[in-house]
Amino acid sequence: MWLGMRWGGQTNPQTVALVQGLVKEGAVGELRRCFGSRMEFGTAGLRAAMGPGISCMNDLTIIQTTQGFCKYLEQCFGQCLKERGVVVGFDARAHPPSGGSSRRFASLAAAVFTCRGVPVHLFCDITPTPFVPFAVSHLGLCAGVMVTASHNPKQDNGYKVYWENGAQIVPPHDKGISVAIEANLEPWPESWDITSLSHCPLLKDPFQDIHTEYYRTIQQHCHHRDINKSSEVKIVHTSVHGVGHAFVQSAFKAFDLRPPYAVEEQKDPDPEFPTVKYPNPEEGKGVLTLSFALAEREGATVVLANDPDADRLAVAEQQKGGQWRVFSGNELGALLGWWVYRCWKQTNPDQSTVKSVYMLASTVSSKILRAIALKEGFHFEETLTGFKWMGNRARELLDQNKIVLFAFEEAIGYMCGSAVLDKDGVSAAAIAGEMTSYLAAKNITLSQQLTAVYEEYGYHITKNSYFICHDQEVIRAMFDRLRHYGNQEDVSYPRQCGGVAITAVRDLTTGYDSSQADNKAVLPSSPSSQMITFSFSNGGVATMRTSGTEPKIKYYTELCAAPGNRYKHTIYYTELCAAPGNRYKHTIYYTELCAAPGNRYKHTIYYTELCAAPGNRYKHTIYYTELCAAPGNRYKTHTHTQYVHILYMHTHTAVL
Repeated sequence: MWLGMRWGGQTNPQTVALVQGLVKEGAVGELRRCFGSRMEFGTAGLRAAMGPGISCMNDLTIIQTTQGFCKYLEQCFGQCLKERGVVVGFDARAHPPSGGSSRRFASLAAAVFTCRGVPVHLFCDITPTPFVPFAVSHLGLCAGVMVTASHNPKQDNGYKVYWENGAQIVPPHDKGISVAIEANLEPWPESWDITSLSHCPLLKDPFQDIHTEYYRTIQQHCHHRDINKSSEVKIVHTSVHGVGHAFVQSAFKAFDLRPPYAVEEQKDPDPEFPTVKYPNPEEGKGVLTLSFALAEREGATVVLANDPDADRLAVAEQQKGGQWRVFSGNELGALLGWWVYRCWKQTNPDQSTVKSVYMLASTVSSKILRAIALKEGFHFEETLTGFKWMGNRARELLDQNKIVLFAFEEAIGYMCGSAVLDKDGVSAAAIAGEMTSYLAAKNITLSQQLTAVYEEYGYHITKNSYFICHDQEVIRAMFDRLRHYGNQEDVSYPRQCGGVAITAVRDLTTGYDSSQADNKAVLPSSPSSQMITFSFSNGGVATMRTSGTEPKIKYYTELCAAPGNRYKHTIYYTELCAAPGNRYKHTIYYTELCAAPGNRYKHTIYYTELCAAPGNRYKHTIYYTELCAAPGNRYKTHTHTQYVHILYMHTHTAVL
């Protein structure tokens, strides 16, 4: 049966009861799902549903993972591990049916480390994810573990790992840890004993020290304290039932900002996330409904939102017509990048040092930082998707005495400065608060400033989204079709799309890059994930990839214009098809951007079509949006959205 039951029944009794119930019910399918295959440990650590079995997050799999991680650390650091130690943090997630929770999992991880003589700095209470990498760097530790599933659904949990440099692990550490886990599956006798932690001399609580030092450190990004003190700007903050409330309040206090109004219904941690379908502020207005209501009652014009572990930040602003604009991750990246550089420039009048300044972004994020860097004279670099790559690259640059001012990813992740080598929604919230106060003092809104950034450095128009797909064969077929376009047996990528020539293809699954002389990609490639980027003759770029932590097929598109060039007319069109008989048969993404010569008249169309093969339920879905303004009128917009679902079989017909 289950390994944990075989080893003396020392597992969580609630988890055991779940297994016994499934056996009694004859739930073979569910048992197979739970016990059929082990979770794979990767650079993102682990992330899965809490529950019984080796495919889920539970006491046993946490112990096995930590035993493997501990063994790997012993191999890498030797006796030094017992001198420096590790840090363990956790969020507020819990799963009563299985008895699992982030707090319990963190305690079990601590018990494993201490039974091997490793000092553990275990936070006594819930903490934001960025506090763990900060603690690794501040305390000079060998590694860190954060138990969190970030913004995943409520049943999920995760195990995130940081290396001694304060950044998330990258290859080959993931493979080394995975091998060590497989070699240490049987629980050590002391691994289950969390009661011993109460009197363990190897256990320390870093909460107060890290709390004090973190807020002292982020004050280096506070540049307008006098304005902050006098500002009348009203801001609403929501932690979306996560850990962020108290920490963001403290960050605002550290900046002498007026405390943000807290959304009462979402202020306190609640693992059920009762007021939202998905606890992810990246989803936009659906998550922010209560925040908008509070803002309108209090007369606030800006909303800040953290995800449940407070490493991401979303920002929304009320427009003149009363409607709310939720800034995309790329738009907020443009604003924060502009602001951080502006503040640095004002405090560093010697412009010779600008050559040592760097900003980073993931390859699927907007290239707006590249445009700013080209004009201002600092360096911009892009990395693979994920802060593990940006954090490690930042560490390399810091070791070369470079200045890393800012890094971001389009999935609302921001690293302001280099004290935390990961995305940090707490410091970003305070910095966004100061930026808002400063601009308000000059009677400038965030939206107006974003337009000013684009006017100065060039318009960067992006559209990103995703489709849910749980079937790996469907995903494989879709990407294989792009690699063998036109039913070619040999590798053959599309040469045009929507009448626009494709000038370059980069496939980071296979390592191919047609823009390089040797056709080999510069960025690291990985056959375990799908990622293809197309560059177009009109300057458009489109990337499609799979997610490492969610069942999503993501797409990212961007159109860039040179500074001062307001006349833009570009069509971008992408089609993804799977083999006949597969459920997700057809995907179209189409964008048109244009402006009348000499003015700001803009016209944007976003059109998506999903079609399934005959016999599948969802035959036809159309999503269509049009935004337009009258000539010379910059802010008027009209939006039309239409959803059509046909649940029966007929020949394909356009419904628009």
